[in-house]
Amino acid sequence: MSAEAMPVPRAAVGGTAAVDDRPGRPGRAAPPERRRSRLRLSDVLHLGASGLRARPTRAILSALGIAIGISAMIAVVGISTSSQAKLNQQLSELGTNLLTAEANTGLMGEDTRLPADTVPKVRLMQGVESASGTGNIPVNVYRSPLIDESATGGISVLAADLDLLKVTATDLAEGTWLNEATAQYPSVVLGADAAASLGVVSIGSQVWLGGQYFTVVGILEPSVLAPELDTAALIGIPIASSAFEYNGSPSVVYERSDESLIGQVRDLLPATVNPQAPEEVAVSRPSDALAAKYAADQAFTGLLVGLGSVALLVGGIGVANTMIISVLERRREIGLRRALGATRAHIRRQFLVEALLLSALGGIFGSVLGAGVTAMFAAMNGWPYSVPPVLFAVAVGSTLAIGAIAGLYPAVRAARTPPTAALSS
Repeated sequence: MSAEAMPVPRAAVGGTAAVDDRPGRPGRAAPPERRRSRLRLSDVLHLGASGLRARPTRAILSALGIAIGISAMIAVVGISTSSQAKLNQQLSELGTNLLTAEANTGLMGEDTRLPADTVPKVRLMQGVESASGTGNIPVNVYRSPLIDESATGGISVLAADLDLLKVTATDLAEGTWLNEATAQYPSVVLGADAAASLGVVSIGSQVWLGGQYFTVVGILEPSVLAPELDTAALIGIPIASSAFEYNGSPSVVYERSDESLIGQVRDLLPATVNPQAPEEVAVSRPSDALAAKYAADQAFTGLLVGLGSVALLVGGIGVANTMIISVLERRREIGLRRALGATRAHIRRQFLVEALLLSALGGIFGSVLGAGVTAMFAAMNGWPYSVPPVLFAVAVGSTLAIGAIAGLYPAVRAARTPPTAALSS
């Protein structure tokens, strides 16, 4: 055979020869390279969602466990942050520059009294903007003289300066405050709790105070910075002096300071009030008490967040249980897909995505439910709605993490199922 008649291998056309040059196999072309199977993201999501749609009741009940845990955590944190927003709003309106000074017990445990000129001396201090005081009157107040004398209701009678409401940032709910005229006559202003205890709902009513009738000229709103006024019946200093021999010695002094000098005023206040015995004067800052109350609420909030985390963990266990049952029920489907060319990685991704979608469903529903509970609770208490947006991202992210952990074992188990054993089951 001539050279012109010899056949030319097709693989040699184009320059590079693809002839198998191994010994014993002359002239045989190399087999084509096998391309790896790929599963698109849209296909994975479709497969995962189809598993949930096939058993909607089971999917909803499993997602509900996740939703309860997430909603509890968001509601607890949301209520706490809304409460903090309300506290900040109150302190912004009322101010944090109020100090109170009151008589402390002596070295031997005996009761002490503040000097009668305490309020004028405090007003002269550097950095003090205003000052006022109340003095305790050792008498009781009743709705009428027919009431049992032991039924005092815990109401105290206080002689009050005329600028008390301005200094303590307390508002009137009804009526008017004491003035130069009414302070000299049997007129009384009741705190919010005192009015409720006495059954007084409007001004013009009369109460039996210290053995004589006093006319109610005003009722106070609840006082945030001076809660002791809520359970008090307040009368003028002139009538307290003439009717009950009040000597002018205050039991509590309230003063407003310059914000930049409040620390200095707090340190000098005891020695200014009582130079001979400054240890007998107790100074406090009411705004600190509000902050301490919020700190106590925060500790309780941490406990509730822990309980929500337990509920979330239980929900994750429910997701894992659901996915394991799903793998057992769908062995024939797994075997058929493996026989048609699906790899172990494809099966593993399918069930892992199904667990993630199940957890994401519970996380989104729980976030919406928790936000709704927070909004309703805040509206009922008159608080501003305040939930950090990052909280929702953390909530959904945590549910996805729990879903990934809960679905990992079922997905691996499904991927390891032999096709022949799955089809024969």
